Amino acid sequence: MQKYTVTGMTCAACSARVEKAVRGVEGVADCSVNLLTGAMGVEGSAAEADVIAAVRAAGYGIASAASATSARKEVPKKEESELRPLLLRLAFSLAFLLVLMYLSMGYSMWGWPLPPALANNQIAIAALQMLLSLAVMVINQRFFISGFTALLRRAPNMDTLVALGSAAAFVYSTCIFFVMTAQAETAAAAHYLHDLYFESAAMILALITVGKMLEARAKGKTTDALRALMRLAPQTATLLRDGQETTVPIAEVRVGDVFVVRPGENVPVDGIVLSGESAVNEAVLTGESIPVDKSAGSAVSAATTNLSGYLQCRASRVGEDTTLSQIIRMVSDATATKAPIAKIADRVSAVFVPTVLILAAITAAVWLIASRDVGFALARAISVLVISCPCSLGLATPVAIMVGNGMGAKNGILFKTAAALEEAGRVSTVVLDKTGTVTEGDLAVGEVETLANTEEAEEKMLSLVAAICAGSLHPASKAVVALCRERGIVYATAEDVKEHIGRGME
Repeated sequence: MQKYTVTGMTCAACSARVEKAVRGVEGVADCSVNLLTGAMGVEGSAAEADVIAAVRAAGYGIASAASATSARKEVPKKEESELRPLLLRLAFSLAFLLVLMYLSMGYSMWGWPLPPALANNQIAIAALQMLLSLAVMVINQRFFISGFTALLRRAPNMDTLVALGSAAAFVYSTCIFFVMTAQAETAAAAHYLHDLYFESAAMILALITVGKMLEARAKGKTTDALRALMRLAPQTATLLRDGQETTVPIAEVRVGDVFVVRPGENVPVDGIVLSGESAVNEAVLTGESIPVDKSAGSAVSAATTNLSGYLQCRASRVGEDTTLSQIIRMVSDATATKAPIAKIADRVSAVFVPTVLILAAITAAVWLIASRDVGFALARAISVLVISCPCSLGLATPVAIMVGNGMGAKNGILFKTAAALEEAGRVSTVVLDKTGTVTEGDLAVGEVETLANTEEAEEKMLSLVAAICAGSLHPASKAVVALCRERGIVYATAEDVKEHIGRGME
């Protein structure tokens, strides 16, 4: 599967259009686009240049496979940079909107007080409403740029609904404002204040911005597990060059380099042990809580923890080829695949926006035929447009898939595809073999036996064993020490302690 990163998508209609454009490229067998992450997976023999050209022709940005890999590593920063501007946009929008609502609702409907300069000047009140509404529209201009650009390409999206609804309310209210200016009588001008919808034009944008902010927060939270996996990889490695130990960035390690791992350190890359003996905790990769004994010829994997001995290893797989990187890639790629139920949502989303536009036009026409005025009919048409945003149908499925993959990875369960994740929801029985025992992953002392079988003898023995185990990183040693602390047993510090890999301590 070829992987890309698509930018500029704002809703499910956008992702559906990208998929349709790419599937039309010769040689493409299948294509799936994830709206939240922007990840696109393409199967088939199509040339990369043709795929990129198709996406750009559809009006969206795209990065090649190599760029997508590096972009995936920067996901956390990207999400944070998306959320901050949205918060600022929302804060400024609400500030202007509150003043606008006071003028339009507080004064016009409930007679709340105004400054003397405005109290009897209906034209000034309407002009101020128009300016406040225009300010909110300028702050949220991205909706109009995206929406009308998509409309001109004959591929309307959710932003098109927002832009049309807000623009229609603003244009109609502006026309009413100019009619007001032609009225000489104050009473007639005051009547027209009730026909202004400037607050609706601004409220639409503010509410949808709240939705966009929640989407950005959801996107950030659902990639927490993937970030945690990325943080497991060590950033440096200690190489053995000309008999000297040299610490270098992990990116400089090459296949064939000899590296060393001291007790307590994480293995930097996949390799083969050349010399030394140790116990290595591989729970991060296998879920197995019991350390695995390593000696010359044994394989070690990146991100696993060396618990006891000093190891010299030769790098066998580095960078994107390590086992950890492959796991990260698998979890990341799973978010780019589509669950069967998501394809149903996509089919609906593809015709959703045009259908809503048609329904809004029909709504306005029906009320006009029913002899209602233009303002009344327009307000109902705008309601149809606005109530359809955002497209929760197209958003809920990718969010659920990302949350499922993220929570699975956090708990040591990895899904190769979204289809496998959906199928897991129907599982009623799980069968585990002896290595798949469900535990907390930490060893604990189950029972203590002594020859004397007295509490005093038991505490004395535990204090002696804990003294030997206190300096060990082995989970069994930690279990004995934890039991002593729990019971309040005081233990000394042993001297000349030796740890025999796989056999015990002396």
